[in-house]
Amino acid sequence: MRVLVSGASVTGPALAYWLAKYGFEVTVVERAPALRKSGGHAVDLFRPAMDIVEKMGVLEPILAKKTGTDWLRLHREGGARPVELELRRILTAVSDRHVEIMRDDLSEVLYDATRRDADYVFGDSIASISEDGEVRFDSGREERFDLVIGADGLHSNVRRLTFGPEERFATWIGAYLAVASVPNFLGLDGRMEAMAGEGWMAAVYSAAHMDDARAGFLFRTPEPLDYHYRDVARQKELLRERFGGLGWQVPRILDEVDRTPAFYFDSITQLRLDSWSRGRVTLAGDAGYCPGPAVGGSTSLAVVGAYVLAGELAAHGGDHRAAFPAYEAELGDYVRRSRSFARRAARGIVPGSRFDVWALTQGVRLVNSLPVALTRAAAKISSKGVRLHDSIRPKDYAALARPVTPSRP
Repeated sequence: MRVLVSGASVTGPALAYWLAKYGFEVTVVERAPALRKSGGHAVDLFRPAMDIVEKMGVLEPILAKKTGTDWLRLHREGGARPVELELRRILTAVSDRHVEIMRDDLSEVLYDATRRDADYVFGDSIASISEDGEVRFDSGREERFDLVIGADGLHSNVRRLTFGPEERFATWIGAYLAVASVPNFLGLDGRMEAMAGEGWMAAVYSAAHMDDARAGFLFRTPEPLDYHYRDVARQKELLRERFGGLGWQVPRILDEVDRTPAFYFDSITQLRLDSWSRGRVTLAGDAGYCPGPAVGGSTSLAVVGAYVLAGELAAHGGDHRAAFPAYEAELGDYVRRSRSFARRAARGIVPGSRFDVWALTQGVRLVNSLPVALTRAAAKISSKGVRLHDSIRPKDYAALARPVTPSRP
């Protein structure tokens, strides 16, 4: 069976690996002319996703690219002294198995693991999809596929073509995220520097293997902002409007943002579709069930989703009429719980008042004073909270694997 996957970031290559392993013929189409190197931001893989990448044989290169950020130094607007947090105290409470990696690095590792067993087509995109699987591309060529999978992110082209405009399914949950590649002017090595104020947070961090750094911004607004998701100039203008005039390192960071071409800006938005599938088309990762960038563990969810979708297709012999509903049923609880967690996190991660800023710094002091074992034990009380990801146990589809056909030269 021929399967077309749209998107070559994280979900697409993960799908390509498992589909090829189960004997499907896979093509991955990506709008960008090459693997995206837009700077990217740090993403998290928690236990279920870590178990899956280990099965894929890519655990070692992923661990080699981990960020190595161990400490957070948090400055409070108007505060006299910063507070420091050993991040291990939080991360071990969240998950027994975890790695933080730059998104671009993760994408490259997954691509390298799949490029010989799937056809990657860069610099093209899907223009239309017929009910019988006939696909017309922007380049003008036409091909027929048995199945089409949209793994092309929050602003999915496949979802728009199959289900309709994004605004039907997108729910803004009150905040915005921006990330830019900047020089490592603070000489960061194993730590993140951040400042929090009423309704905003700014941070700079690096990774052990990187020469530059990433500047990250989170901020609240009372109403959604007016911009197009591809209008970078307008996005940078909005960022300066919100953060201009603030202290600490913010003026220097904004100057670097003006100069860098590696910039990302988006709303913290959830997707809520009744179903991710229609006919021969289904969605995976952020394209189908984004819980909210930066707050919902969407990268771990995407890796698990790719594994489950490919597994259900193999379990049902490629019959999408049975496999797609089984995929949605198997993953549905994880998606719903991730959405709930993301809504709580979006409210808590960015202080909404001066009191919240003060409470955040006091909370950091408290966590840093508690024994790690006590923090972990408290977190394990409820899987609805920070231990959400570790409570997920995907099916084992190992028995369905077929011998992989010889790699293409």
